[in-house]
Amino acid sequence: MPLTKLDPIDRKILAELQADGRMTNVELSARVGISAPPCLRRVRSLEEAGLIRGYHADVNARELGFEVQVFAMVGLHSQAEVDLSAFEERVRGWPFVRECHMLNGEIDFILKCVAPDLSSFQSFLTNDLTAAPNVASVKTSLVIRCGKDEPGVPFSVLEERAED
Repeated sequence: MPLTKLDPIDRKILAELQADGRMTNVELSARVGISAPPCLRRVRSLEEAGLIRGYHADVNARELGFEVQVFAMVGLHSQAEVDLSAFEERVRGWPFVRECHMLNGEIDFILKCVAPDLSSFQSFLTNDLTAAPNVASVKTSLVIRCGKDEPGVPFSVLEERAED
């Protein structure tokens, strides 16, 4: 359940910015059907509430020389909170790791990694990841291709729920 109650205009603002974070406030206000000053106030309010965490370019990793994408499933020896937090802190310092999610079940964390080539990833895997304190096991899966990469959330689902 969301902590913040959003009206349809707020949801539309978020959906539009999620699709194109570079548009001007004037363009955004026209798309959501309100004038520019209240639109800007709403955007600032959504930012302050933490619903908009930032604006990012969607870069083409392969075109930039990052040919390898790997998911690494990590099991730890200990799942005590201090050990989980220590692992997460260590992960924040590894540039190849782009996402880190703690899971329940057989594995403790899944890491989304990118690297220029397999030898770079192998070096990271053997020198950093598997050598890290408390790491019991690492299983990796090399991404062959991506069938869908949709950032953000499906606002259409929120609209359907709001109508019910």
